[in-house]
Amino acid sequence: MSVPESTNDLEQFLTNVSQLRYREVMMVAATLAVIVASIVFFPGLEHIGKGVQSDLSVELLALFVGVAIVAGVVKGMIGFGYSLITTPIFASVIDPTFAVVVLAIPPWMLNMYQVGETDTGREFVREEWPLLALAVVGSVIGVAALAAFSAGPIVPFVIGLVILGYVAFQVVQNFVTVEEAHHPIALGSAGFLEGFLLAIANLGPLLPAYFHTFERDTERYIGGLSMVLGTIFTVRIIQMTLFTDLMTTYRLWLGSVIAVVTIVGLLVGTYLRRLEIDEQRFNWFVVGLLFIISLNIFRNTVPALFF
Repeated sequence: MSVPESTNDLEQFLTNVSQLRYREVMMVAATLAVIVASIVFFPGLEHIGKGVQSDLSVELLALFVGVAIVAGVVKGMIGFGYSLITTPIFASVIDPTFAVVVLAIPPWMLNMYQVGETDTGREFVREEWPLLALAVVGSVIGVAALAAFSAGPIVPFVIGLVILGYVAFQVVQNFVTVEEAHHPIALGSAGFLEGFLLAIANLGPLLPAYFHTFERDTERYIGGLSMVLGTIFTVRIIQMTLFTDLMTTYRLWLGSVIAVVTIVGLLVGTYLRRLEIDEQRFNWFVVGLLFIISLNIFRNTVPALFF
């Protein structure tokens, strides 16, 4: 009787972990980090709701969990979209700055996981280290701005306009692609702005939009994007924890808990990505998702800005 393929895969995975293979170690380390943090920093049942500047009901908490899982599925499928989905929804219910800080943890875990899962991270660093450096600079500046000024609706609104403009451009141009295009200045600028926008608003569509247009290798696209985003979120978390009062132990715990439930969605999305998907349908899925995200951002920001 043959051994099921899934069993073989699991045995091979565990063997690679024991041999400290880069790919499997990254995936396990990212997952264990949020699980351990959610246990170590647990504030106690009587303090679960402290620090959240809103009356969170059980139904609303369940909604947050559901949103996190769905966003994890999207992230697993296309390599981005988690923060673009969760941040506008969370920030519409709780303090926006609180949401931006807490939601730095799940994307960190997701991107570290996908760096290993795609096994393209090290090669990407060798080829695109200036992009990573500029993204880090943008992130440091963005965290400093977030610590000095509360997150307001203007930044998400501008990001919504950028997303909507990109969607319109792709639809009008019939999903234009440029094979193997490489523009260091444009890519570096996108990386810097990506770091800044993620740090100050937890929303960064510029680099995914750039990669979606110019990077046609799906695994490298997702692995490279995850490497950049993972680096940005790592720098953000360290800076917010050590050099500002933004990342408290409670916020670290809450973000880790959200990350743990998000793992379910990530695994589902990763499985779906492994299936054969028509590129045209994939493109429609990406721009359709971005269009919905832009509408949701406008729903939350337009009333605050103009009414």
